[in-house]
Amino acid sequence: MTGLAVIRSGPLSLLQDAGRARWQHLGVSPAGPLDIQAAAWANRLLGNRWGTPLVEIALGGIELESGVDTWVALCGAELEMTLDGAPRPNWSRFPLRASQRLCLGFARSGQRSYLAVAGGFRAGALLGSVATQTREGLGGLHGDGQPLRAGDLLSCTPASCPGAASVPWRFVPDYRAEPRLRVMPGGDAGDFSVAERRRFFAQAWTLSPQSDRMGVRLLGEPLRAPTRQWSLGVTTGAIQVPPDGQPIVLLADRQTMGGYPILGWVHPLDLGLLAQCPAHRTLRFERVAVEAVQGEMREFYRFFGR
Repeated sequence: MTGLAVIRSGPLSLLQDAGRARWQHLGVSPAGPLDIQAAAWANRLLGNRWGTPLVEIALGGIELESGVDTWVALCGAELEMTLDGAPRPNWSRFPLRASQRLCLGFARSGQRSYLAVAGGFRAGALLGSVATQTREGLGGLHGDGQPLRAGDLLSCTPASCPGAASVPWRFVPDYRAEPRLRVMPGGDAGDFSVAERRRFFAQAWTLSPQSDRMGVRLLGEPLRAPTRQWSLGVTTGAIQVPPDGQPIVLLADRQTMGGYPILGWVHPLDLGLLAQCPAHRTLRFERVAVEAVQGEMREFYRFFGR
């Protein structure tokens, strides 16, 4: 089987799919793309099913050479992309012919891009998924949780599409804008004082450089967190408040249990905006009702065919 040869791998390029479901009771985190909207659009442009394996590219800097005639799509961070030196637009699909080279520069805004190929990349699934989880050594191209590296071959089959297509501009996020992330209060929120809850939503927070795919650390005026004496299961988007009062938002590679009090959960569709934020970016939070989130997620999943 032929595919795309990795000439340069960039700082961190990971094979991902919809994530590793139904293993969290054994302590296995779900992994999967940090920005589910950009990943979903990349697959939709090519007619791929929800969760078809693609590559999450952190910051850019990747170079690939094709050994097959196919079509690819890239969605996510704003960066320069060239095909044999000719520019190609982001948030769109285009043909990639055998022997052509696709080069991605480094991101000017946003942090992560998603490269999909018609029919998806092929790799052996581990625990029902190819999603790369470096901390636990799961998934990825070789099943060992390692990022892509020069010399790897992303296997795929020849494919074609009826023509070029792009994501409508109104659906393309502005990663340069200060994000306002919607939060569903809950969990241990009732154990925080009213003043502390108000302070969380009133102040601007700064994204700490000590953030990764496991979670985003926020810096600001510390909150006074209540004491909890036990651990509970946690989910993606949970806002934990440790004893130092600086919140942590859990992302795709999160742990499955946690003992810090939880103030609420970030809207799943806003987690992508958070994942696209560079270190030191300021951001704010605002309240949203659970019912509104449920409605938006139903519409999102219907549109992308989950």
